[in-house]
Amino acid sequence: MRKIINGADAFVDEVLEGILLAHPDELRAATEDRRALVRADSPAAGRVGIVTGGGSGHLPFFLGYVGRGLCSAVAVGNVFSSPSPAQIHAASVAVDGGAGVLYLYGNYGGDVYNFDIAAELCRGQSIEVRTVLGADDVQSAPPASAAMRRGVAGLVLVYKAAGAMADRGASLDEVARVAQRAADATRTMGVGLSPTILPAAGEATFALDEGEMEIGVGIHGERGSHRGPIETADEITDRFLAELGTELDLSAGSRVAVLVNGLGATPLEELYVVYRRVHRVLAERGVEIAYRLVGEYVTSLEMAGASLSIMQLDDELEELLHDPAGSPFFRQGDATVPEAAAGDAPIVPVSAAAVADIVSAGSPSRLRETLIAALPRMERHTDELRELDAILGDGDLGITVSAGSRAAAGAVAGLPEDADARSVLRVAGLAFSSANPSTFAALVGSGLIGAADTLERGAHLGVDGAAGLLRALSERIAERGGAEPGDKTLLDVLAPVVSALEAGAAPEELSGVAAAAVEETAGWRSRRGRAAWQQERSIGQRDPGGVAALRFVEEIVGAAGEE
Repeated sequence: MRKIINGADAFVDEVLEGILLAHPDELRAATEDRRALVRADSPAAGRVGIVTGGGSGHLPFFLGYVGRGLCSAVAVGNVFSSPSPAQIHAASVAVDGGAGVLYLYGNYGGDVYNFDIAAELCRGQSIEVRTVLGADDVQSAPPASAAMRRGVAGLVLVYKAAGAMADRGASLDEVARVAQRAADATRTMGVGLSPTILPAAGEATFALDEGEMEIGVGIHGERGSHRGPIETADEITDRFLAELGTELDLSAGSRVAVLVNGLGATPLEELYVVYRRVHRVLAERGVEIAYRLVGEYVTSLEMAGASLSIMQLDDELEELLHDPAGSPFFRQGDATVPEAAAGDAPIVPVSAAAVADIVSAGSPSRLRETLIAALPRMERHTDELRELDAILGDGDLGITVSAGSRAAAGAVAGLPEDADARSVLRVAGLAFSSANPSTFAALVGSGLIGAADTLERGAHLGVDGAAGLLRALSERIAERGGAEPGDKTLLDVLAPVVSALEAGAAPEELSGVAAAAVEETAGWRSRRGRAAWQQERSIGQRDPGGVAALRFVEEIVGAAGEE
């Protein structure tokens, strides 16, 4: 690994520190951890805030498009990892000027779940939120499943249109309408020539033989649709245009915006060779390129390769794309640096308790004490969960569960002793989802927050209410993740535990019920999440999420029995 860094753990934070020091007149940190950055003139009364976010490693993507005529704020995750719900919420609060907030980001599972949690937190504070997803990568799913496509470089064009609309003073409904139409009108296709190396891993994200290319590669190194010998620039570009032309009108009389993007290690000269071919082919067809960008707009660290994005234009979108815009990484027209907001800019807390709306129940909380005792014990299951997840997933479940449980225990311990059950569970859910943002963490965190909201304010939770709470938890996880009973997930472990509680089972019986469910479902085929990719090979393997649910039941029952 050849990188100019001080250390993998400090990489993202030192990048952010450098950017803030270099551009203090345009950007400011909204949180102490500097993982939420906002326009220097935020918040602005009556202006819709546009919040984006995602993993680091794609500069200038996400945080590079915070500025005039663009986005208002960004939440920044670790390399190729989602920001936490707390960071997204903090970014939202920092730019709320009373006109509402638009969430505009790429269609990746962890991001979607964490932005959804943040949206719920905002609505609880009377901040209106809309969401529009970039899903422009045509190679990541067929047209019939377009909603599953990844968001890549085409999102830059969507930022431009939505940001211009917001700066014109449009309402939240109008900004969201333009953003959605811009996203619907945009398609992207890319090629990879060499992989990227993650600082924390020190290893390539994928492998290509000498002289090979991969058509359709994703910006995290996801596999594409075709691998073969490197072709000429014209041949690659013709592939792009042929594929994009199946979904866009590239016939005589059409007007389009074109973005030729470098993925991090492709010389600018080569990008202009690609643009040359795009321009000539479209001109021959009678298509007018009314707006064009050529350069590095969405990268993947040092990945070599390029992508082509095309947006189908109408009069409104074309006009918005030409409006002035300016950030430290993007300049267009007369985009003067905005004046900083008057007064001291607030630093928004990112702690779970800061946004949980704590309510007293008037007497010590047994739930709080049980969680404080049980959650730290989940760390002893780290290796087991990591090994199981390495077989069926990506191997990070052990870290996710241990880090999330540790953070949740600490957050709950910081609550008053008499905090009501709703407050305890909301704090635990937000802390769990924020500690090591991932799909599993977001699903569990969102489930806890949703289940907590079914409880009465100012009340404690007794054994008689546990079944209803677990059922609400399961329903929220199913709603967010799309899983059903029989898909071989943690839901198939929680369901029999709920049934046992409803049938009057004693707490000490629940561990056995959960263990039996884990063993029974091991013989099933996984049908959701990364484990589903293993298809028949998942049969005979215990589901990692189900085992995590089992261990949690064991630790809760054990801790409760000690009180």
